Amino acid sequence: MKSVNQKIKKRAVVICPGRGTYNKEELGYLQRLHADKPELVAVIDEYRKKQGQISISELDAKEKYSMRLHTVGENASALIYACAMADFQSINQDEYDIVAVTGNSMGWYIALAVTGALDEQAAIELINTMGSMMTDGVIGGQMIYPVTDDKWCEDAGIISKIEQWLIEVNEADNCDVHISIHLGGYLVFGGNKVGLKALEQKLPVVQDRYPMNLFNHAAFHTPLLNDISVKAKSLLSKELFVQPDIPLVDGLGQSWQPHSCDTDALYDYTLGTQVVAPYDFSKAIEVAVKEYAPDKLIILGPSATLGGAVAQSLIKQQWLGLKSKSDFIALQKKDPYILAMGIEEQRQKVIS
Repeated sequence: MKSVNQKIKKRAVVICPGRGTYNKEELGYLQRLHADKPELVAVIDEYRKKQGQISISELDAKEKYSMRLHTVGENASALIYACAMADFQSINQDEYDIVAVTGNSMGWYIALAVTGALDEQAAIELINTMGSMMTDGVIGGQMIYPVTDDKWCEDAGIISKIEQWLIEVNEADNCDVHISIHLGGYLVFGGNKVGLKALEQKLPVVQDRYPMNLFNHAAFHTPLLNDISVKAKSLLSKELFVQPDIPLVDGLGQSWQPHSCDTDALYDYTLGTQVVAPYDFSKAIEVAVKEYAPDKLIILGPSATLGGAVAQSLIKQQWLGLKSKSDFIALQKKDPYILAMGIEEQRQKVIS
C-alpha cells in the first residue's frame, strides 16, 4: 500500500519518430536542448568517425539546413536517433511510469534502443547500417496521401478507390507500388518511380499538397527492399539483440515483452518482416492504448509531426470518446493527452 505522501506516477506510452522529423526548424536541436548529454553524442560520433561519415555534432551545428545533407539516409537516421534518445533520457521518470514503447517506421529502431533491446553500441550500429544502405542510390520512393475528411474521420470511400487504383497500376508494365505505412489519417505508398507516378496521376489533388512525394525516401516496408533485408542480415548479428526492459509494440501490433521476448524472432522481424511488409503505425497506437491504458502518450522529438497521425488513430478507435478533430483539440486544450517533446509547452510537462 502506498504511503499518503508517495506520488502516483502517470502511466505513459512513448512513441518514437521516423525519418523526416529533423527539418529546418529542428536545426540545432541537440546543442539547444541536450548540451548536457555529451556521452550519448560522443558514442554516435565516434562510431560514424570510424565509418568515415560526418558527425551528428557537425550536422546539428550547421549554420544552414540542407535538404541534401540533412535528409539523406546515412545522416538523417543517426541524427534523429540522437535527438529522440536524448529526449527519452530527459523524461521525468519520477513523474511518468513508461509502460510501453512504439514507433513509426525508422522509429522502430529507436524504440529498440530506448527499451534496451539494443545497447548504445548495438543501436548506432544497427541504425547507422540501415540508414546507410542506399548510399549508391535510393531504391524507389515514397508518397503520402490523406484518407480522412476535414474532421479527421476515416473516409472509407477514398480508401476503397485507392485499393482499386493500386490494383490497376500494378497491372501496368513496369509498375510496382504498395502501401508502405498506415499512418493515422494518411497512407504512405512505396514503389518504383514509374508505379508512383502512375498512382499519383489517379489520386485527386487535395489541400493543394497531396499526393506528396517524400524527398530522399526509399520504398521502405515494401517487397522492393527484399535485397536490403538480405544484406542487413548478412551485416548485422543476432547477438546485437537482448531482452527489452520495457514492452515494445511493433508495426504489426505485436507486443514484445521483457523476460519472455524471443530475441531471434525480434531480429527476424526487425531486419525481415518490417523491412519488406507494410508498417501499420495506426495499429501500433491502437494496441498501445488498449493494452497498456496510458494516462499520456509522449512523442519524442525532434519535431512534432507525428501528433496528427497519433490523434487520427485515436479518433478511429473513438478512444477517450474522441470522434473528430475538434474533440481532440478541445481535449488538448483542457488536459493534453498527447505530449510532443518537439513542442516546448508540452515538453515542459514531460521533463519537469
